Amino acid sequence: WSLYGQNYIDALLATWGMTLESFAIAMVLAVAVTVMRVSPLKPLRVFGDLYVQVFRNIPGIALLIIVVYALPPLKVVLPYRTCVIVATVLLGSAFGSENFMSGINTVGVGQVEAARSLGMSFSRILAKIVIPQALPMTNLFIAVMLTTALGSQVPLKPQELTGVVSYINTRSLGGVAAFFISALGYLGTAFVVSHIGNYIDKK
Repeated sequence: WSLYGQNYIDALLATWGMTLESFAIAMVLAVAVTVMRVSPLKPLRVFGDLYVQVFRNIPGIALLIIVVYALPPLKVVLPYRTCVIVATVLLGSAFGSENFMSGINTVGVGQVEAARSLGMSFSRILAKIVIPQALPMTNLFIAVMLTTALGSQVPLKPQELTGVVSYINTRSLGGVAAFFISALGYLGTAFVVSHIGNYIDKK
């Protein structure tokens, strides 16, 4: 820690930054895809289901390689950090939509029928009744944070929590201790997020 403490702090801040950015975009995209999947319009439902099936079933590292190496020949060159965020968002939004669909199924049918009897539109029912009860905020946030570990596969500056372990182990014998300190960063963040999420759920 005396040698690489600052590296860990920078890596933790980098992980938090990528997580917040990725989570915000993934949440919006997950909601949009889920709305498509429950839409009365079949083309939207087909597109939403296809989106989830495609990105949910591609390994994260494979998706990152596609974003990093397949886009430049198409004249789309992105910074490594942006590539990690794109891969994280695509994965997170697909899994988020699937969790969101599970949450929707737990909303009582009687609530939706009562809203319809009051004359509420489809979009208003989603916005006021279904979405607030079904959003997978805490689980999605933690999943997105862990997915940012994909950044260890590209030369990020500053590195994230997993990448900094490789950096340390190439310069000194950090061994298991280096991984342990990095894991504490993930665990501590997840612990705080879980408590905040539980508080919001109760409210």
